[in-house]
Amino acid sequence: MALITNTFTTYSAIGLREDLSDIIYNISPTETPFMTAIAREKATAVYHEWQTDALETPNANNAQIQGDDISTFDAVVPTVRLGNYTQISRKTVVISATEEAVDKAGRKSEKGYQVAKKGKSLKRDLETILLSNQARTAGTVGAAPAKLASVLAWIKTNVDVGATGTNPAGDGTNARGDGTQRAFTAVATPSGETLLQNVLSSIWQNSGDEPDFVLVNSNQKKNITGFQGNNTRYINAEEEKLVNSIDVYVYDFGSVEIKADRFMRQRDALIINSDLWGLAWLRPINMTELAKTGDNDKTMILGEYTLTSRNEAGSGLVADLL
Repeated sequence: MALITNTFTTYSAIGLREDLSDIIYNISPTETPFMTAIAREKATAVYHEWQTDALETPNANNAQIQGDDISTFDAVVPTVRLGNYTQISRKTVVISATEEAVDKAGRKSEKGYQVAKKGKSLKRDLETILLSNQARTAGTVGAAPAKLASVLAWIKTNVDVGATGTNPAGDGTNARGDGTQRAFTAVATPSGETLLQNVLSSIWQNSGDEPDFVLVNSNQKKNITGFQGNNTRYINAEEEKLVNSIDVYVYDFGSVEIKADRFMRQRDALIINSDLWGLAWLRPINMTELAKTGDNDKTMILGEYTLTSRNEAGSGLVADLL
């Protein structure tokens, strides 16, 4: 093929308009299964407290003689008082007045667009913090921030850990000691299904309520799909679908939903009773316009919150997974 001499092409043209789509594509996930499922509470102090209680161990020898006079009385066991510090999390945005004024593709207001994006990022931060292995700390004036005790700093009763793994005290004062990791698969010894069933059985034994769901990273979700309990693939003829997934796991004492959470550690499989956890807000997330000190607009998105473990014995953990 040949080009006729002096043919004017786009390579030489000046003033061509840009072809820029008016849509901004953002595929970052924002689902927060744990934070969405648990209850909401109101905190009124930086150290939020609550009480837990449990019935005494059944006495198989509780037999009394007729006409007996009572000279000694059963011990009265007081409630347990627990607490967690509130943690402040924030995102900030500063936009020059010029950037806000110019014509932009995909958004009318740079400030509005960035604030909305930071709000979603803050939500992801909170889910990650709540599911991390973090002990509570009061912080120090002007030096260290206060931090809440996360889920892993509370659960101690219904736990299956790897070798050298240690449980926390169960009051939020110390983090879990990570142990030797092991496979969470159908062919492991013991199998991942056995580990899960052991913890589910322990929860049933120690709690009057059934857990709602098992929360796992995507890798462990795939491992659960490979459990022997799901040894039959089937086709939904009407929808022409081949189903190969466990979304609800039925065990001897009930059933739990299997949920994947992108913001938790891969080494943990949390079995959660959502009624026994709460997100307590001292200051719900709010947007504040900061003082103007120059040719720009400054915005802060901030919330102060903590995690309430209403009774950790109603939930469980399979820890130290590969």
